[in-house]
Amino acid sequence: MEFFTEFPEMGRRSQMELRKGIDLAFRNFSKEYGDNIEAFFDPLLFFLVSLEKLLLSTPWIIIIAVICGLAWLGSKSWKLVTGSAIAFLLIGYFGMWEDCMATVAIITVCTIICIVVGIPIGIVMARSSRAEKTILPILDMMQTIPSFVYLIPILMLLGIGKVPGLIAVCVYAVPPIIRLTNLGIREVDKETLEASEAFGATTTQKLKSVQIPLALPTVFAGVNQTIMMALAMVVIASMIGVKGLGVPILRAVSNQYLALGMMNGLAIVALAIVFDRVTQEYGRRIQKHRGQIK
Repeated sequence: MEFFTEFPEMGRRSQMELRKGIDLAFRNFSKEYGDNIEAFFDPLLFFLVSLEKLLLSTPWIIIIAVICGLAWLGSKSWKLVTGSAIAFLLIGYFGMWEDCMATVAIITVCTIICIVVGIPIGIVMARSSRAEKTILPILDMMQTIPSFVYLIPILMLLGIGKVPGLIAVCVYAVPPIIRLTNLGIREVDKETLEASEAFGATTTQKLKSVQIPLALPTVFAGVNQTIMMALAMVVIASMIGVKGLGVPILRAVSNQYLALGMMNGLAIVALAIVFDRVTQEYGRRIQKHRGQIK
């Protein structure tokens, strides 16, 4: 009986000592390297702030025209172009334009970062089974650990602001593009690869000319999921100083403003639908093009 009473107490003491050690080590690390880490992310902050200012200073009619142009290039569908224009006109009409542009800025920067970081990692995973086995558990942890947990070390290092929120959004949103890039390259037909080898293609040439082009539909599915997950993090990112549609929603939750929360929530849904449909349609067009080539 003494074992069952003393053992949990020993475990609690060990846990407290471990927690104190980890907390002390991380505080010392933050004091020593926090300023250097913050300086490292200054160019990223400058890019995000510049893009946000550009979107806010550009006349709304030009922004909507650009969005409609991108929607047409991606989908070749007048219905989607018209729906995108109506969605952004309604967002502006109901006074959510500035918050919407701030959200578009952070989603754009987050997507660019995830593509630049995620696709090379996915390629490495596709070319090395050992790398895949090493990285997959990390991706599982990034997708399953609650976002509030990894916000703690980010806040301790960088404080409250745009960059910590952007990093948190990227951590949450990057796994899909890594996974689907890896999947797309691994699914490339072996006979096609053998044919390229027969023509004397090197490993790099196979990757650039065969594997990546044929994997593009799957990669774009990863981009689509990354954008959706980034939008899902907008509200949580607003808790640590990121401007956008999440701030009014957070204020609505705190003060029980139903209409304010619903309107801004629907604005996020509208953005999600537009981005989702454009990327999906573009992925389908690439898939059809690949089928015609075959």
